[in-house]
Amino acid sequence: MDRWENIRAVRSIQRYIEDHIAEPMTLHELSRTAGYSQWHCERLFKEFTGKTIFEYIRALRLTKAALLLRDGRPKVIDVAFDFVFDSHEGFTKAFSKQFGLSPKYYSKNTPPIKLFIPYPATDLRHTDNKGEVAMQESKKLQAVFVQVVERPARKVMLRRGVAASDYFEYCGEVGCDVWGTLTSVKEALYEPIGMWLPKNMRRAGTSEYVQGIELPLDYSKPMPDGYELTEFPPCKMMVFQGPPYEDDRFEEAISEVWDLIKGFDPSLYGYEWAEEDGPRFQLAPMGYRGYIEARPVRPLSQTK
Repeated sequence: MDRWENIRAVRSIQRYIEDHIAEPMTLHELSRTAGYSQWHCERLFKEFTGKTIFEYIRALRLTKAALLLRDGRPKVIDVAFDFVFDSHEGFTKAFSKQFGLSPKYYSKNTPPIKLFIPYPATDLRHTDNKGEVAMQESKKLQAVFVQVVERPARKVMLRRGVAASDYFEYCGEVGCDVWGTLTSVKEALYEPIGMWLPKNMRRAGTSEYVQGIELPLDYSKPMPDGYELTEFPPCKMMVFQGPPYEDDRFEEAISEVWDLIKGFDPSLYGYEWAEEDGPRFQLAPMGYRGYIEARPVRPLSQTK
């Protein structure tokens, strides 16, 4: 059976789960949406997501419940029933097991916790160990939107690696679940980012590539194990946003934007690259909005 057909089947189950997360679900209806037997769906789902179907459903329900508690402060019992838990006690037990603290404590204090991020099933076997794409034929990049934005002085909660210079090496060093913790931070100024730190922002023995979340300067909550809080100065960032793409070709979409940036002349906009002013960063690749990456710049007239 074609591997991409398997991936599409798993993605159809993921979409169904997302659309019906607040409803009871059975393995029969989930397998029907994929068009395979229940046994085959369970096997494929575990292969491509690392979780059984019902482990995945529970983790996603608890994450969505945590976000409600973080942002809206509804009653714990109401959230429990919203996500198909039979009782306050059952929800509290499941929540505490998943996140290491009770939903009542979390609702009151909202510390960073490790949320579950449901990435679409994909096949990374064609990727080399640097995350580069081996394309058989080059496709011309259509249009890239470019703008310059201001980043204020801010704190950044980040987790450093050891020697990683890209996402794949970073996952090998610290794991691929950092995004879930970053996403949980209520006070975040923007969405989580992957960053390539310039040398002046690295510490000896730590990686160039890190993941983090930008926060207000007055943020002072305790950091989870392995994370730290640092400060970044204000800077200007030139943001490149590629065209929408099919999720199956996210690596190719990233590579195309990278190729464009390599030959891009920022002086066309009245700027020059300013690598030491801040980290180059990327947003989570999402096909509907195109790949987005930003690099620090400085006005040409500005003295160094």
